[in-house]
Amino acid sequence: MSEILSAVIGTPITAHAFNGDRTQLAISPNTNEVHIYAKSGAGWQLAHTLTEHDKLVTSIDWAPQTNRIVTCSHDRNAYVWNYVSDPETGAPTWLPTLVLLRLNRSATFVRWSPNEEKFAVASGARTIAVCQFDQESDWWVAKHIKKPLRTTVLSLDWHPNSVLLAAGSADGMARVFSAFMKGVDAKPTPTVWGERLPFNTVCGEFASPSGGWVHGVAFSPSGDALAFAGHDSTITVVYPSGPETAPHAVYPIQLPALPAVSLVFISENAFVAAGHDCQPVLFEGSIDQGWAQVRSLDDHEKREGAGAGRAAGGVGRLNNSEAFNRFRSADSRGVAGGAAAPAVAGTRLTATGTELLTLHQNTITSVRAFEGGLGGQEVSQVSTTGVDGRVVVWSTAGGVGGVTQGVGRLGL
Repeated sequence: MSEILSAVIGTPITAHAFNGDRTQLAISPNTNEVHIYAKSGAGWQLAHTLTEHDKLVTSIDWAPQTNRIVTCSHDRNAYVWNYVSDPETGAPTWLPTLVLLRLNRSATFVRWSPNEEKFAVASGARTIAVCQFDQESDWWVAKHIKKPLRTTVLSLDWHPNSVLLAAGSADGMARVFSAFMKGVDAKPTPTVWGERLPFNTVCGEFASPSGGWVHGVAFSPSGDALAFAGHDSTITVVYPSGPETAPHAVYPIQLPALPAVSLVFISENAFVAAGHDCQPVLFEGSIDQGWAQVRSLDDHEKREGAGAGRAAGGVGRLNNSEAFNRFRSADSRGVAGGAAAPAVAGTRLTATGTELLTLHQNTITSVRAFEGGLGGQEVSQVSTTGVDGRVVVWSTAGGVGGVTQGVGRLGL
């Protein structure tokens, strides 16, 4: 069953993050603001609005242990938000702490390290800013990773050791860097990515099969594998063998439909990816067996009943969409379907037009772990947000349509 949020904002959701116990949700409603919703007996209610940024907020992350929020924006800034008493009123509120990013282009993505002692900010300045807190000055300062970056960095993910950092870029490359910082990090144990890890060491560099922008990157729970999603409708899983040596294995997966933009591992042998195809998809595999797409978590037949018709997931929504079939008919036979044209597989006609059979009605902008994932646990639930304004929590184990709890939709 899905639960509709009581607040209505009517705009796409650019990014989202839940707090540690999943009772609060921070979203970017495609503006310069961050809205924080709190769960109560009456549903999800807007509790706070963070307004320090003056341009679009591009990414949000919420540290579960320290309860700090970090945001970044097209205004080239990032802020760390702490829930403390207002010095003037004494009321509990979210107060920002300055972050000295020293960027001359937009900040595009931000993530806390697993130990929550630092965070990394990607940017359009061909730079990754790795930030640590300066106690004396009471602000966050950045150290830059630059080489060999030559274009916008679109996504980041931390290795479980809080030292290695994966980055996906618009040059079609996924890279793994060392973000080791003296005085903050203990010397890491050797991994398949290398042993000597001074700051800005390139531990791995991998290209998407057809050179598509790398929209999303993710380490496996052990950190021994890296997956990344490209705009060429591929997802690649890499098993490294060490620095400056060929990987043990590289498994490119050709998607049957539109590109994924975000992905998250739910176990060592499975991850969920989502994006322009409007549905979260489960992939499974291993270093010995390879990787393959298994199923969509959005099974509308189970969600709506066995008589609902063919599921929208399966072989690729692009081939089943009404818009695509109308274009194909006009191109090949000079026939344009009118307003009364019947709905094709993967869509249905409603009083207001054509609707997808997927729960999300537009591109999924982010997918994140919701339940599990800490201390080596398998992730049993993931959350997604989309351009359609919906926030949905999915069970990775199945269930009715894959949806165990729809946190809701905003403004549909």
